[in-house]
Amino acid sequence: MPRFDSRNVTQYWCDPHVRGLALLRADFTSHEYKPHVHEEWVVAATEYGGAVIKSRGVVEEARPTALFVFNPEEPQSAWMGCSRRWRYRALYLDSFAMNEVAVGLGVTTLPHFTRNLLTDPELIDNFLSLHRSLETGGDPIRQKELLIDSIGSLLERHGDRAGARVEPAPKDRLLFQKVTRVMRDRFAESLLLEELASAVGLTTFQLIGLFKRVAGLTPHTYLTQLRLRAACRHVKTGMPIAEVAAAAGFCDQSALSHHFRQSYGITPMQLAKAVRG
Repeated sequence: MPRFDSRNVTQYWCDPHVRGLALLRADFTSHEYKPHVHEEWVVAATEYGGAVIKSRGVVEEARPTALFVFNPEEPQSAWMGCSRRWRYRALYLDSFAMNEVAVGLGVTTLPHFTRNLLTDPELIDNFLSLHRSLETGGDPIRQKELLIDSIGSLLERHGDRAGARVEPAPKDRLLFQKVTRVMRDRFAESLLLEELASAVGLTTFQLIGLFKRVAGLTPHTYLTQLRLRAACRHVKTGMPIAEVAAAAGFCDQSALSHHFRQSYGITPMQLAKAVRG
């Protein structure tokens, strides 16, 4: 029988052979991911137990029989649910990694995934084999073969090559672009909700509705994601964590670590160690 306790263990590292490819191995008994987004494509496979994942307004179960795929900027959250343990592996592929994969596949555009949960046993086995191979540092050629084959099969079977997706109304999109430009320029400042709403001529209630329609996130969560991305960039330069918190707009190092773990499942220090490694 597996031993259950209250420890939550994560390991995060960057692959030395493929630029923009990172990996996570997690073993949770009590963790909860608050609503967040990633800049990368995320592919996650459960090894043991499970959790509840919410994305696109749909709540689904992460089990060993399911593969989860998320597009960049796609809001998601997760919690333990009825399971006492959730052990899973995830791959994060940014635009550099995906472009390298696209070259290997001979395609010029990458599809959009219209579903998050995929029930494809062969693909699940492929991704777990790929992840374990990357973890143990095996033959680079074999690893690249597994990567191209796994991603290629995923795109071929489940990708929407037309990139079809429901876009926000033009007015919503323009307002959203205008207000997020302000947020991107001033994310490290003490921004007020009223100030952001005023920038696009909306009430605060209307602003919240705009973000929910276009991004699937609240303005505060969106701003937190901008700050976390800035924090990631600073951490990767070797900046001390306390200075990272201030530069990214967090009130202190504790707040940075709290949001970092809630969104990414690791601490800023773990990311720093992975980059140094």
